[in-house]
Amino acid sequence: MGVFVFLPLVLPLTAWPVARLAAQHLHPRTATRLLTALAAVMATCSTVCLALLMVVGTAQLPGNPLPDGWSDPEVRAAVPYDEVAGRAAVPTLLVVLAACAGTLWRHGRVRRRGHAALAGLPDTEVAVLPDDEPYAYALPGGPRGRVVVTTALLVHLEPAERRALFAHERAHLTARHHRYLLTVRLAARANPFLRPLRAAVAYTTERWADEAAAEAVGSRRAVARAIGRAALVSRGTPVPTLAGLAAPGPVPRRVAALLAPAPVTRAWPSAFTAVGLAAWTAAAGTALSAMSSANSAVTLALVLRAATPL
Repeated sequence: MGVFVFLPLVLPLTAWPVARLAAQHLHPRTATRLLTALAAVMATCSTVCLALLMVVGTAQLPGNPLPDGWSDPEVRAAVPYDEVAGRAAVPTLLVVLAACAGTLWRHGRVRRRGHAALAGLPDTEVAVLPDDEPYAYALPGGPRGRVVVTTALLVHLEPAERRALFAHERAHLTARHHRYLLTVRLAARANPFLRPLRAAVAYTTERWADEAAAEAVGSRRAVARAIGRAALVSRGTPVPTLAGLAAPGPVPRRVAALLAPAPVTRAWPSAFTAVGLAAWTAAAGTALSAMSSANSAVTLALVLRAATPL
């Protein structure tokens, strides 16, 4: 395995430049899909390598259930880093798995509580809650999901701004932004170096919904006014895991982007630009991470197979 087993743990650093530049220079839809894919692959590769190191470390623990041949000196010589990194990988992987399980549990709990709060209301696409707290969010689940908004927020919005609000939240549901957000959140739990991608996707999904709302209502300024007004009177969403009009921002950047011309849609940025160079660097880091984890997995499998008595 050699040093290759450690590369996927640090290669997410190659995605930091594109996390910042993609949100600024790419269409939000392209940026969201690109950053989510990078985060998912890199997180998977780093978790695989942690698991490989854990197998190496577990083989050296007394009383382990693995074959005795896996602890032979020849195997330890062929598979280095067993005494320190291998043993350290055992609690590290357990922490990663616990963090990811906790994230999934909290995500499910938020959705269950959201749907429970709508019990007794008409089964319509938009659910209006008689609440004194002004907020709105997109609640996934069911055949189409539901847009939740309070009367306290609606009274502060003009008719055009209300249409922009509903279009924004519908865009979250139609594009299934909760899946992108959950994926990058799990990736950041698996590898802390991926946290910049989580923050970037939280912003680009909002920008994606902004652009979809502007196209639906035919006015970028109406969406900008709705975002600004909602941000002034509300505190975002009741829970941070839900996508909402005044949720992850920063709001001034979103308003400024809506007051500028619409972003150009392109499948992949040119390599002769800063964002293109950053994207290719991140893609190379992702490919190297995948190859390193695959190489380490195959090497370890061959060594342990040879050391396992028939």
